[in-house]
Amino acid sequence: MGITITLILIIMTGLISYQAFSNPDMKRKLLFHPYTVKNNSEYFRFLTSGFVHLDMTHLLINMFVLYMFGEVLERQFDAIFDAPLGRLYFLALYLGSIIFGCLPSFFKHQNNSYYSALGASGGTSGIVLAFCLFYPWTTLYIMFILPCPAIVAAVLYLAYSTWAAKNANDNIGHDAHLWGALFGFGFTLALLFLLRADVLPIIWERITTLPIG
Repeated sequence: MGITITLILIIMTGLISYQAFSNPDMKRKLLFHPYTVKNNSEYFRFLTSGFVHLDMTHLLINMFVLYMFGEVLERQFDAIFDAPLGRLYFLALYLGSIIFGCLPSFFKHQNNSYYSALGASGGTSGIVLAFCLFYPWTTLYIMFILPCPAIVAAVLYLAYSTWAAKNANDNIGHDAHLWGALFGFGFTLALLFLLRADVLPIIWERITTLPIG
């Protein structure tokens, strides 16, 4: 398969984020700031905010998730939609999840000059939810400790993100997590319906067939 879109995204995000760590002005110009988006029409921030991070820990967590799930999902997309279209659809899924994940914050905070957000969490959430659609009974580890089937983890993730987006006050972009995840799931389903409806019964069988042993 050679170099993957996943690896290219990780390298790009790592380089941009690392440079922005020591360049606050660069970070300010790239992060998501709804007030500036609205008043200066800087719509590029919907996308560039996914390529800058708060610190190294924030960056490493997101890139670890992208690598672990993205490589597998990209191969799945290539197998279903054929290369290079599979890779292009995978890239659209990731970037679309970043952009879509910013929308709730834009509408909530477009008149709040103090609010800003950054990070690839919307994109990685979309990747994870799409992964769960194809591999529903794969064991995932919540908080790297608690084993859980992917389909159950997906439902719990959506439920928690929905609750946290309304109630949590922890400086985490739960709206981006929720809406990025929903975009990733919906975009993947839409592609299958439109282009590979023959794959849908296979996915449904995977979901409804409990693993044995």
